[in-house]
Amino acid sequence: MSRALSAVRASMPRGVPLSQAIGRPTASQLASLGTVLCLYRADSNELAGWQEAVSAHACQGLDSEGVRESLCFTDARGRCCWRLYLLPDSDFLAWDRLVAGLAIRPAGSDDASVGERLWRRLAGSLGGQRWRMCAVQLHAVEQGSGLAASLAPLSSLGSATARRIARLESADGTADSPPSAMHA
Repeated sequence: MSRALSAVRASMPRGVPLSQAIGRPTASQLASLGTVLCLYRADSNELAGWQEAVSAHACQGLDSEGVRESLCFTDARGRCCWRLYLLPDSDFLAWDRLVAGLAIRPAGSDDASVGERLWRRLAGSLGGQRWRMCAVQLHAVEQGSGLAASLAPLSSLGSATARRIARLESADGTADSPPSAMHA
């Protein structure tokens, strides 16, 4: 464990999971969200980002097509490794409870212009940073410390929202892509 994580652990009361101490939601909190759209790196599977994540923050944005809310999970190097999007099929109250405990950043919160952000997205795609997506229901397993995913059906509004997010994120896959049988 790194010195920084040891310091965080030392400052927390006994019995608090390290994932909560550094701002990563628990498996039980994620399972309460209902159906969400999961974006994950194309070179991994749906839950690999959960395993790599050391922290999370909420992103909120507004564009010409509506509001977008997501949870962005970052790895030890500060790179986004997993993202969950709120859908019309999600549990909004559970989402609000979870987001209340996280830092909130505007979607695209860096100071770059629209053109600069598009250029970075293109460069990331060409450099192998591709994203895949699927609609999932997350499940807490192993007494709440592990996470599993199962395919979740979407309403017509949920499917339309998932297609819009896929277009904005340049993600591959469909909202109906089955998740791999993986537990994290």
